Amino acid sequence: MTTVLNVDSVSRRFGDRAVLKDVSFAVGGGKLTGFVGANGAGKTTTMRIILGVLAADAGEVTLDGRPLNREMRQRFGYMPEERGLYPKMTVHDQIVYLGRLHGLSGADAERRTSALLDRLGLGERAGEQVEKLSLGNQQRAQVAAALVHDPEVLVLDEPFSGLDPLAVEVMVDVLRDRAAAGVPVLFSSHQLDLVERLCDDLVIIADGSIRAAGDRASLRTRHAVPRYELLVDADAGWLRDQPGVTLLDLDGPRAVFDLDAGFDDQKVLLAALERGPVRSFGPVVPSLTEIFREVVR
Repeated sequence: MTTVLNVDSVSRRFGDRAVLKDVSFAVGGGKLTGFVGANGAGKTTTMRIILGVLAADAGEVTLDGRPLNREMRQRFGYMPEERGLYPKMTVHDQIVYLGRLHGLSGADAERRTSALLDRLGLGERAGEQVEKLSLGNQQRAQVAAALVHDPEVLVLDEPFSGLDPLAVEVMVDVLRDRAAAGVPVLFSSHQLDLVERLCDDLVIIADGSIRAAGDRASLRTRHAVPRYELLVDADAGWLRDQPGVTLLDLDGPRAVFDLDAGFDDQKVLLAALERGPVRSFGPVVPSLTEIFREVVR
């Protein structure tokens, strides 16, 4: 059976301010789920409730239908946005110590720590104090701390912050391996292009409410607009005079346009073929950035 982390109708207030309002979404096992929203949208509060750092005022979080308790949460891996490592400890000793806190034997903690640090490109810095690492390497060490006990669920708050492109790719590979092992992975990020490339599922939150959730394909279909792109060999300016067409963008042989309601897109294709070869024609698939802007405005 696939492990599923489920957030069900969770609400939370801080004083008179409603931070989360009936938040519901699922994180499927074996999937990378991106959690996106502007600063203050409620991402970190939601993650802290999942981890039990904060309590919900209403609703609950379950794993495979069972309400979370302390023992279950001990099997989670968590990476906070604010680094939570001990600055004076060496990287190696830090990760071993945290592995032991999760119940690993000394030998297992040593073995997993060494393998993780090598995988994350920190093997040569294992003996350095955390405070002497660059911010990017501190981020890698924080990920190692979340992974050392082989968690059943991963919750990562801005794991790619401060990483160079090469380090991002290393991190992506590690997370994909965890997902391939059946682990539900939830992570937040402001880098929408990276989320779009990496994630199987997306959750968009704004002002404490879920505005959109689902797999990438269904979100794109659900939020697609009746917009088309045409690429031909010659100039496509003739579309200005085409009945039922509203030209939105023209760059020589490439044109983006809307069609009047009920207008047959095949009429435009036939008109283009009458003028010469058509290299591509079809509906415009919205990017995550476009979907995000649409649902949060």
